[in-house]
Amino acid sequence: MRISKTLKFSMTLTLFVVFSAIMAAAQQYEILRADYGYRNQRVDVTQRLRDIARSNSTFRMGNSTFGIDPSPGHVKSLRIFARDPRGKNRRFEYREGSTVDGSHFSGWGRGSWGGGGDSGEYAILHAEYGTERNHVDVTNRLRELARADRSFRMGNSTFGIDPDPGEVKTLRIYTRGPDGRDRMFEYREGSTVDGSQFRGWGEGNWGR
Repeated sequence: MRISKTLKFSMTLTLFVVFSAIMAAAQQYEILRADYGYRNQRVDVTQRLRDIARSNSTFRMGNSTFGIDPSPGHVKSLRIFARDPRGKNRRFEYREGSTVDGSHFSGWGRGSWGGGGDSGEYAILHAEYGTERNHVDVTNRLRELARADRSFRMGNSTFGIDPDPGEVKTLRIYTRGPDGRDRMFEYREGSTVDGSQFRGWGEGNWGR
């Protein structure tokens, strides 16, 4: 029995739609971390994004979402750094005011990504707080904070010192990734530090 061209086309289209749906489901990305801001004026929002993910499948994003404006007067963006099932990294970027759809990301509804326990990717080597010209080593103080809090808002009072009065300071955390390469995480004074991406954060057993 011969099958008509119309039926063949219909069957082919159906198979394509089903295959596309399967591939889309298989291509969910695991979130590694997220930041929000403009150019190099950015804050880490991994923990806040996790909180949002537990209650919203989609959300409209802006300053009020993250409780901070890291670069007043500029249009900011949310960047989500993720990894696909084959281990390839990809960056998703959302312009301020746009809608974020969590269906692209695995574990979204549970917020179970980005190193939810102490299994973060990066091993902390040491940490400094201040400016380029005046800064102090805060590795031990950061270790104490890590044991008590998964995330915290950072400033002079956090470290009990102002190494460069009148200047905006930063916390720099120097780390080593799973590939053996060194990487520095930088947090502007007043921003929130999320320890979920650092290995052994809750135990503070690093930087020795």
